[in-house]
Amino acid sequence: IVMGADNAAPAQGEGRRPSVAALVGSMDKFACRYATQIGVQQTDGKKVHSPIIESMETMVKNMLIKFYQTVRTKPQRIIFYRDGVSEGQFHHVMLYEVDAIKKACLSLEKTYKPAVTYIVCQKRHHTRLYVQNPRDGDRSGNVPAGTVVDQGITSTTDFDFYLNSHQGIQGTNKPAKYHVLVDENNFPPDMVYKLTYHLCHVYARCTRAVSIPAPTYYAHLATDRARAHLSNSKYNFDSSDGASSVSSSTARPPRQGQSVAEILRDISPHDATKNKMYWI
Repeated sequence: IVMGADNAAPAQGEGRRPSVAALVGSMDKFACRYATQIGVQQTDGKKVHSPIIESMETMVKNMLIKFYQTVRTKPQRIIFYRDGVSEGQFHHVMLYEVDAIKKACLSLEKTYKPAVTYIVCQKRHHTRLYVQNPRDGDRSGNVPAGTVVDQGITSTTDFDFYLNSHQGIQGTNKPAKYHVLVDENNFPPDMVYKLTYHLCHVYARCTRAVSIPAPTYYAHLATDRARAHLSNSKYNFDSSDGASSVSSSTARPPRQGQSVAEILRDISPHDATKNKMYWI
């Protein structure tokens, strides 16, 4: 199973609006159809947002159950693409979330221990790739789609690489950077490169290859949709710095003692649509 996860923090000035996380997982052997799980965690507007998805164990467990109900077999490998993590947070996030994935598997069956490959995808960097000979570039002058750089400008101790997976239309491409933090599947580097590159071609909104793998894109779309549901829900979160919160004119003030479970119930998709790509 191929999974993608993202955690969207509230913007500055949104007060005590909770953080929204999304997990998507492939539901077929082609990794083209995905199901969704949504998570919510409370944040304090005065504190730094934590990138950890606290409900990871529950979300992964539900996703594995949905996979078994759809495919009628248990996945023996979990390939996990994570977005929204900076380099200074790698170790902390990896320890918590990989452990949560393993606990989710053991909660289903005590002997169920699929191999996990945990990869972080980054787009917020300033690295650009250029061709030495203009004849080697594409028609916009960028490096060809599928170009991988895994030495020279990468870490000498960690498994990381740059992949330019899309063809530039205008301007200079920004390659995505990938950090393989855990690889219990012992994939050869070339296999990781090819898998990541191929996943950039199954994005349903576009007939071309995109800049990051489809599961990562889908998780980002799912968090955006959940945040939109939250903005239009019955809750109206106050702002800690005096700024007005984003809400509809019909929104009601937040109730005392509102729980994460109540908010999650409001923004989660219906059971009939959890197995569908409703955010496309």
